Amino acid sequence: MYAITIPEPGGPEALVWAEVPDPVPGEGEVLVEVVASAVNRADLLQRQGFYDPPPGSSPYPGLECSGRVTALGPGVSGWAVGDEVCALLAGGGYAEKVVVPVGQLLPVPEGVDLATAAALPEVACTVWSNIFMIAHLRPGETLLVHGGASGIGTMAIQLAKAVGARVAVTAGSPEKLARCAELGADILIDYREQDFVEELAKATDGAGADVILDIVGAKYLERNVKALAVNGRLVVIGLQGGVKGELNLGALLAKRAAVMATTLRARPADEKAAIVAAVREHVWPLIGAGTVRPVVDRTLPLNDAAEGHRALESGTHVGKVLLVTPQA
Repeated sequence: MYAITIPEPGGPEALVWAEVPDPVPGEGEVLVEVVASAVNRADLLQRQGFYDPPPGSSPYPGLECSGRVTALGPGVSGWAVGDEVCALLAGGGYAEKVVVPVGQLLPVPEGVDLATAAALPEVACTVWSNIFMIAHLRPGETLLVHGGASGIGTMAIQLAKAVGARVAVTAGSPEKLARCAELGADILIDYREQDFVEELAKATDGAGADVILDIVGAKYLERNVKALAVNGRLVVIGLQGGVKGELNLGALLAKRAAVMATTLRARPADEKAAIVAAVREHVWPLIGAGTVRPVVDRTLPLNDAAEGHRALESGTHVGKVLLVTPQA
């Protein structure tokens, strides 16, 4: 088969479409012929040499895919050759074939075409696990999403609105904020022109956000704590603004607030399977009903993954950038 390889870390040009050995499914795994994958920030970090795949995982980038089951490993039940699926991966989505633990497989949701389904697993699992399973967002609460126009942001807006929460977002342009509003965002903050702490305080009569989903990290830590409501929960899932910040424990104590940080890629298989099962139970029906939908900015050939990485790095996209295999 062919896959996107990274012979040496570097810029987008470091991604090389090359012939590699076919993967073979082991115990509890299936082989999927990939139709599409999607570009995630973790792929950019892996390409640059900063984020190696977990031990035993595929060396190729790609944290999600959609495609068709072509072989079943020993001990697999509930799936059949020919099933159309999408999957959460630890790596390997940028390839014509990938091996997937059976607990990380999902059926293609009703009303979504096979290629577009590749836009769903990573964002749905990230958002559901962090906002609902960890931070326990409830109806009537306020969620602040940093990077509202990102793939994760566009999913977070829709899921939070679906459960009856109020949603505030930050984004870097009026055009992106308009797209967030179309998805249901209630409070729109241009982080280039406005202070999100002040704007959120105005919009909530000083209460702040009950839950904050943060992709920035250190740069926003102090302001995020200021923006939290009493009993608020800050969940950090990205470090685009650095890894070390100063935390005012007194401010945290005064608000009886919590700061949590998670990753998805390196979780044990059983934890990923539990998240995938929860997504299938809670998110897939919302997608099938049309309440929540994948947001795709553009679709590119997988063998031109470099252009997909440039698109994400440019920051001009809204939603997901998809990569479709040549044979799809």
